[in-house]
Amino acid sequence: MENGAKKWGFQGKQGLDAASATNVRGYFNLLTGNINQDNSSVVVPLGHGDPSHFPSIRTTPAAEDAIVDALRSAKHNCYATTVGILPARRAIADYLNRDLSYKLTPDDVYLTIGCNQAIEVVTAVLSRPGANIFLPRPGYPHYEPWCAYNHLEMRHYDLLPEKGWEVDVDAVETLADENTAAMVIINPGKPCWNVCSYEHLNKVAETARKLGILVIADEAYDNLTFGSTPYVPMRVFGLTLPILTMGSISKRWVVPDIIDSITGFLNISSDPATFIQVWECADICYNRIQEIPSLTCPRKPGGSMFIMVKLNLAMLEDINDDMDFCLKLAKEESVIILPGIAVGLKNWLRVTFAIESCFLQEVLGRVKAFCQRHAKKQ
Repeated sequence: MENGAKKWGFQGKQGLDAASATNVRGYFNLLTGNINQDNSSVVVPLGHGDPSHFPSIRTTPAAEDAIVDALRSAKHNCYATTVGILPARRAIADYLNRDLSYKLTPDDVYLTIGCNQAIEVVTAVLSRPGANIFLPRPGYPHYEPWCAYNHLEMRHYDLLPEKGWEVDVDAVETLADENTAAMVIINPGKPCWNVCSYEHLNKVAETARKLGILVIADEAYDNLTFGSTPYVPMRVFGLTLPILTMGSISKRWVVPDIIDSITGFLNISSDPATFIQVWECADICYNRIQEIPSLTCPRKPGGSMFIMVKLNLAMLEDINDDMDFCLKLAKEESVIILPGIAVGLKNWLRVTFAIESCFLQEVLGRVKAFCQRHAKKQ
């Protein structure tokens, strides 16, 4: 270096930039940056999964009042314990116990700063030399960067659109070996809107038990269902195999090594905060997409706030792939839809319908106009 100065010994960690660019936020930021600023149309985030921006999808007043009461009580302004304050953990355990034949206690509950931190904790705890984990494809892409960061090998199993996005159980058995630590199952599905039946979850549970692997049940959309299939939490199978639900651990399978590791990780991580007409829109989204020949939706949504749509490239004359479709849609129509590659499924689209129903009608009209404009000439 100049003037004889020593070379600085610090540098950024390699791989973090690449990991952050390939998650949902990275794709969303890329698409947002492609918006044509000269276009007067309102920008619509159909790739965004946060419905709180829209007044018709508000938090219930009961929850708002509870937060206000807790704040004014001045009883919860202190630092929380690393695993979460006892009253909150007790309330969660009581809630989860409603549909269980066994009982959870507050000691089975660990609070994190949202489900994303729970993913961070679990991947860190399960990582060891040579270990691998099964992830669904398509799935929630927050798992991949944390698995890569923790050197936890990822093995993807497919969800089958022709079977309502059920788990390809045969593939799971083929992928497993003695180093398989766990498999992730997301139910209600994200981003596939599917709700797994009891029979299918039981088949998954039996397969995992036979293989001797932990099941991580990502149930962030617990009970957010509106189809004909009743919602069943994976924890009902907790008497036959180890189930780790995001937010609770099935009581019978509290494995000391895992529990000590989770507690230890939380001791050095951020403390949990002391504070904290989808059905109609799902129908609108499904029905309007059916009107667009170059888009295919295998089945009507049954849960969650997302829908996966197949992109028929053969019907479009100047669209190369799902990323190209989304970039041009953002530029021409100010509509942001997430490319399927962001969730592991190339040449599909992930669309959220968690916006105002009247607005959704207008926006899907823009998508239809875009597809007509780029349609191959007959």
